[in-house]
Amino acid sequence: MSRREQQDRVRPAHDSAERRQRNVRRLLRLREQGGPFYGALDLGTNNCRLLIARPRQEGGFHVVDAFSRIVRLGEGVSRHGRLSDAACARTLEALRICANKLRFWNVRRMRLIATQACRRAANGEAFLNQVRKELGLQLEIIDAQTEAQLAVTGACPLIAPDARHVLVFDIGGGSTELLWVESDTGTRRVRDWISLPEGVVTLSERFGGDIISEQDYEAMRAHVRPVLRDFAKRLHAAGLPAMPCHLLGTSGTVTTITGVALGLQRYDRARVDGCWLEPEQARDISSALRGMSLAERRRQGCIGAERADLVVAGCAILEEILATWPAPRIRVADRGLREGILTQLMEEDGHGRPAQT
Repeated sequence: MSRREQQDRVRPAHDSAERRQRNVRRLLRLREQGGPFYGALDLGTNNCRLLIARPRQEGGFHVVDAFSRIVRLGEGVSRHGRLSDAACARTLEALRICANKLRFWNVRRMRLIATQACRRAANGEAFLNQVRKELGLQLEIIDAQTEAQLAVTGACPLIAPDARHVLVFDIGGGSTELLWVESDTGTRRVRDWISLPEGVVTLSERFGGDIISEQDYEAMRAHVRPVLRDFAKRLHAAGLPAMPCHLLGTSGTVTTITGVALGLQRYDRARVDGCWLEPEQARDISSALRGMSLAERRRQGCIGAERADLVVAGCAILEEILATWPAPRIRVADRGLREGILTQLMEEDGHGRPAQT
């Protein structure tokens, strides 16, 4: 092996170490600038996510640190009713990183929530007790309504100023929340909402996520269709318009599809959050992803190996939402529960409504 080849083999590890050192120095500088620092943790069926932020004097907050890892805590819960030992071990590893970050920033005001997987699993509370004993993190299991309200609070800044009626949807790992939000003279309120006990993990486990035929895909859509149509009928009976001004989508499915639509080689939150997606684009990309093999989906930069067997189930839910409410456009939000938590905590402490950065 030549000297150049040896250098090329060493350089990636060296570059990675330099990046880590630069990041540590950046975090230390931010910590020295002072807080108070706030923390928000969302432990879902598929992901473990943490945000740490500080309020800004002019209103809003600035995110100083973040963490996200796919842990698949809810893997198998729809079949067995319990969190598996392997899923708990993966999640504990991720939560240990979160605990270290919260200590590093000396976070005193925080809210740590667990959602559908822990709600549904018979041993959900037992697992959170284990987390308390081993890591000192006090996670709470929130109900579906609280989850939906937090998602809206986090995503509300992206509702178009002139939109009177907006349908917000959050396709998660174990559940899907839909909320009809009404705006009037600057005030926004949730007129009605539902939580569908199906998400990308549960639907993939039910119908498959590797090789998906047209029949399987239609079966996914048909499975969620009755609940969505019943909700649409309920909204109509309440005197609400049949069509929202626009849709507002949060969470992994819609952000992943948007990243593919933008042609990103790697997912970039700054490019995705807040942009508009045409429904026809979403349908075309859903069709393309469904037609790919699992290996081809893995090679997509905005999908990767961890989402390759889940993304098509999310497409099926999204397509059925679009069929039920064929609004002219979709606003895409890479924000939700964690931002909602930070918003609430800071408003309770007298800080202004956030314009997140």
